[in-house]
Amino acid sequence: MPLISIITVCYNAADTIERTIASVDAQTFDDYEHFIVDGKSSDATLAIIKSHPDSRRRWISERDGGIYDAMNKGMSMTSGDYLIFLNAGDKLHSPDTLAVIAKAIAENNRPGIVYGQTDIVDNDGCYLRTRHLSAPKELTLRSFADGMLVCHQSFVALRRIAPSYQLKYRFSADYDWCIGCLQHSRCSIGLTDTVFTDYLDEGVTTRNRRASLIERFRIMCFYYGTLPTILRHVKFALRAIKRQMNK
Repeated sequence: MPLISIITVCYNAADTIERTIASVDAQTFDDYEHFIVDGKSSDATLAIIKSHPDSRRRWISERDGGIYDAMNKGMSMTSGDYLIFLNAGDKLHSPDTLAVIAKAIAENNRPGIVYGQTDIVDNDGCYLRTRHLSAPKELTLRSFADGMLVCHQSFVALRRIAPSYQLKYRFSADYDWCIGCLQHSRCSIGLTDTVFTDYLDEGVTTRNRRASLIERFRIMCFYYGTLPTILRHVKFALRAIKRQMNK
């Protein structure tokens, strides 16, 4: 059984899947498996996947019910102790990323969650900026009341505490999933000086920002209460107005 399962979900990702695969293949740590869940792509995605054979990589290509259904498939078909979701266009930040994560796991008595920072990249994989929400020094269940402080791709979860993705959410089930992991984690180890992943700027959530924010608001209300969530969003709005006025 590998220590880490890397799950990549993709669909018609011929322009971006290769750099994701390359970042996995470049890792100095090798106790992992890489499972690619392709949604029956009609472009060259599958040919590119097949052109990078590796004993640690497997794939399926079939229609699915959307990105979170595909992620659930990935969880059901892999066996690693820890889960990393690295979708097409995203990449592990450096060749020693998995080694750093594995070291933190070994030195901290197999924590529920290991997390780090995230850089944002464009469609060519070039650096754009650091993610505007920075991973905090300490991460608890209450932390996500202020939003998704840790990017899904930089959130490494122990498999046995990880729930299935809730398919009633189309754009923010990853936020709900992270909170579910935090509910069952005895501790979280933050490597906040380390960038784990380079995240593609034009992901599903980014392209559907308004719908994603509405779903996220509903999730916040469920976990943290409706009135506190409304008051927190008033604070968010005032802070955003202040930032605009100071520009």
